[in-house]
Amino acid sequence: MEISLIVGLGNPGPQYEPTRHNAGFWFLDYIVERYAAKFSIESKFHGHLSSITVAGKKVWLLKPTTFMNRSGQAVAAVASYYKIAVDNILVAHDELDLAPGQLKLKQGGGHAGHNGLRDIISHLGSDFLRLRIGIDRPQISGRPVVDYVLGNPSKAARKEIDEAIDDAERALDMLAVGDLQKAMNRLHSRGKI
Repeated sequence: MEISLIVGLGNPGPQYEPTRHNAGFWFLDYIVERYAAKFSIESKFHGHLSSITVAGKKVWLLKPTTFMNRSGQAVAAVASYYKIAVDNILVAHDELDLAPGQLKLKQGGGHAGHNGLRDIISHLGSDFLRLRIGIDRPQISGRPVVDYVLGNPSKAARKEIDEAIDDAERALDMLAVGDLQKAMNRLHSRGKI
């Protein structure tokens, strides 16, 4: 299953840019910088859109501007227009159940309370690939999760996340040609000796 569309989840606006919930946006911003590409605002797709060529294949990049809980509207619009099947979509998002610096690729599944995933599933079903970018859980007992994900990571945690994002970008060629197992082996072994 080759990836034709990569969606980064986050919230639009400068006040949200440094927050943990924008880890998916950070991933796409990194890719665009690495490939010297540019995003353009596409109102009909409710997002910022770009494209790159990876392993000889065109791959679309989408950052929805609909806010997290309406991400599915943008993803469905791009997938429909470019006739991209659900299993050719990779959604990059923040993940509470992984430590900063950890990554997991996962095919299908539920939303685990993530509002961006919930909305995409409501529009397209759940058969898309997910790149789960670890942000950890709140360390303070009873701290509301929404406050945590909309907060900024420590400098050390952000460095770990950025290094993981760099590794994920280096696995794009495997994902573009459909070598999911090889990409999983690479990314899931991060930090292991």
